[in-house]
Amino acid sequence: MDVKPVTLSGRFATLVPLTRDHAAPLSEVGLDPSLWKWIPIKVRTPGEMAAYVDAALGDQERGVSLPFATIEASTGKAIGSSRYMNIDMPNRRVEIGATWIAPAWQRTGINTEAKYLMMRHAFEVLGCNRVELKTDALNERSRNAILRIGAKQEGIFRKHVVCHDGRIRDSVYFSVTIDEWPEVKAGLEAKLR
Repeated sequence: MDVKPVTLSGRFATLVPLTRDHAAPLSEVGLDPSLWKWIPIKVRTPGEMAAYVDAALGDQERGVSLPFATIEASTGKAIGSSRYMNIDMPNRRVEIGATWIAPAWQRTGINTEAKYLMMRHAFEVLGCNRVELKTDALNERSRNAILRIGAKQEGIFRKHVVCHDGRIRDSVYFSVTIDEWPEVKAGLEAKLR
């Protein structure tokens, strides 16, 4: 499993390796408080967005994360971010997480395609056995979206994460395994048509 920066291109979305240069354009679309309601950290200012990008790049340097900027394919505009995280090379698994899409581009197919591109790369190029996703147990919209892409709910990690406001969140875990990938892939391709 050789997890290294790569560009993943689709019809609606292009995922490019995240760089410090993305902090400013992501700040233009990514400071809406609704984006950070369910994410354990808060990004409210361009400085906090720069710190968010720096933290992601620090995780990449340590080999535990591979962050992407999500680009609207038709315009080249940075509209969000996602990453492979909790990379476990010996067990051939990754988590897709830290995902956000600016409100104007939500429910457009971009996030579905981004997940498709990341899962396809994980299973078909990296050779993963499983891809994991997780969300705040209170985030019904995210839970339903993860189920819609074909992942299976596995369980709830109680008292799992301390959030920026001190709330202790329960996290719901989901996964797609290599055996399930052909069916999940077909379902995602049908949704994207």
